[in-house]
Amino acid sequence: MAEIETHKRVNDILLGPFERPALKWFARHMPVWINPDILTGLGVFGAFLILVSYALTNFDHNFLWLANLGFVINWFGDSMDGTLARHRLKQRPKYGFFVDHTVDSFNEVLIFLGIGLSPFMRFEIACLALVGYLLMSVLVFVRTCVTGEFRISYGKLGPTEVRAIAVGVNTLIYFWGNPVWDTAIGGMTIFDFVGAAVAALLFFIFISSTLRQAAQLTRLGE
Repeated sequence: MAEIETHKRVNDILLGPFERPALKWFARHMPVWINPDILTGLGVFGAFLILVSYALTNFDHNFLWLANLGFVINWFGDSMDGTLARHRLKQRPKYGFFVDHTVDSFNEVLIFLGIGLSPFMRFEIACLALVGYLLMSVLVFVRTCVTGEFRISYGKLGPTEVRAIAVGVNTLIYFWGNPVWDTAIGGMTIFDFVGAAVAALLFFIFISSTLRQAAQLTRLGE
């Protein structure tokens, strides 16, 4: 088992060339009184805002814009806490690993439940996508302990891209609506199809990555 302090962080995401310079700029210009714990709390606030906003879309679709703001706040807090700690050379590897990823799991539950409580996605599909996301989280954590490589991106996709997809779908639905199509399992909206596709993709990546990693460990005799 690799020590947390020696973990290699891999975040090869599609939006990385834009995200990394932006995060470094924010870290350089962050007020002294803001610390990584405050940013972690800000990310949780963003997740709560997403939950409440989606629930309120049952009364007014304009709350989709508030949900989009929640995704931005959640991204900023979640992405900046570790970036700021590294920039200020104040890393606490074990504390940071524990708090960051337990909080991330909690945030994921809030966000997907919020989507399921909205009028745009069936609750069971939102829960299925949540299961897929949590399975990927488990894979990341276990793989980190076994190989020492903390990989949070698969196929150029990571949490940042998932948030961007959600913001894009919210915007699409606001301007063009969320039509329903009859299927063998009942009415399905655009959001339902996106959620089902995300769930299927997460399950596929989880299964294929798990089998590939197990085969590699078998070959190495570990």
